[in-house]
Amino acid sequence: MDKHIYLSSPHMGGEEMKYIQEAFDTNWVAPLGKNVEMFEKEMCSYIGRPYAVALSSGTAAIHLGLMYLGVKRDDIVFCSSFTFSGSCNPIAYIGAKPVFIDSDYKSFNMSPEALRKAYEKYPEPAAIVVVNLYGQPAEYDEIKAIAKEHNTPILEDSAESLGASYKGIQTGNFGDISIFSFNGNKIITTSGGGMLMCNDEATYKKIMFWATQAREPFPWYQHNEIGYNYRMSNICAGIGRGQLKVLSDRVAQKRKIHSIYLECFKDNPFIEIEREYDGAEPNFWLTFATLTKNCKATFMDIIQTLAAENVESRPAWKPMHLQPVFADCDFITQLDDKQKKETGYESVCEDIFSRGVCLPSDTKMTEEEVRAVAKIVNKAIYDKQSQR
Repeated sequence: MDKHIYLSSPHMGGEEMKYIQEAFDTNWVAPLGKNVEMFEKEMCSYIGRPYAVALSSGTAAIHLGLMYLGVKRDDIVFCSSFTFSGSCNPIAYIGAKPVFIDSDYKSFNMSPEALRKAYEKYPEPAAIVVVNLYGQPAEYDEIKAIAKEHNTPILEDSAESLGASYKGIQTGNFGDISIFSFNGNKIITTSGGGMLMCNDEATYKKIMFWATQAREPFPWYQHNEIGYNYRMSNICAGIGRGQLKVLSDRVAQKRKIHSIYLECFKDNPFIEIEREYDGAEPNFWLTFATLTKNCKATFMDIIQTLAAENVESRPAWKPMHLQPVFADCDFITQLDDKQKKETGYESVCEDIFSRGVCLPSDTKMTEEEVRAVAKIVNKAIYDKQSQR
């Protein structure tokens, strides 16, 4: 293809510069100012939660969220394994121990069945980090019921799912604390940034306190606790305000891209596109595909073929329990011995990882470009199938 096709790149809406210029005109370029305050209020209005704290990244939001939920050194924290490392690195920052939980085939998110198994081995985790993978909501009815039974708080990692909903409720409402990411590849961006959402003023004030270096209200600089330089700048928040105005358009375009891929691959028996399950309305931040067990092409065949055509794609997230840095951490699989033998894998997420590929889902793509990408993928698959 003559034009480079990105996986998911920043897509400006037109009003970002207005808010950025206001920050420069007023000289509020630091992590304070009208844009920060208004971005937080606008996110509260969109999500439907009363409090928000704009932060430097989604990872920072998870870090402070886990601290507030009471996670301490040597505590056990359950965490989705099939995710990006930013979901679990903050557990290590605190000195706690992640126990990774398998996915299921229904949502590709945390398996309620595996979560129940985890409680049999670790009855008193300090928290659960639940991820909405690729914009697909997790199965919150079951997960929240299990967490409530064991009195465990949930941190909802909605880094990839802004604009998605579960049973009519926006993601970002299902955790005791929930977070979003505004990294450059997300559905809307602030260049880099994140947001923590919560329900009460006490949480809001403590998170804000920690995020601004834990400075006490003294005339001089006094600190009774360790704090962090985690607040979002007024300039980045200005980008976010402009981006939020086009969020509904971006979600609609992501879903349209996904629907075109569904149509293009409907007659190909060797590739399956992730679908929404009953009750879930994903934002389809990335359209995620899995190759069938009898497909001769591998995910790397697809990625390399697309790259040769100037098209960006990506493997699935490598599960965290397979990462060398977390080699000493425990993992709870959904599969029993019989299922392991049938699938050839120790877990659902290992199976998905071995066959998964993220297709370009850039909101600037035209319908013709989406169809052209699908044509390349179809050809790559059938070319492999024809080989002996």
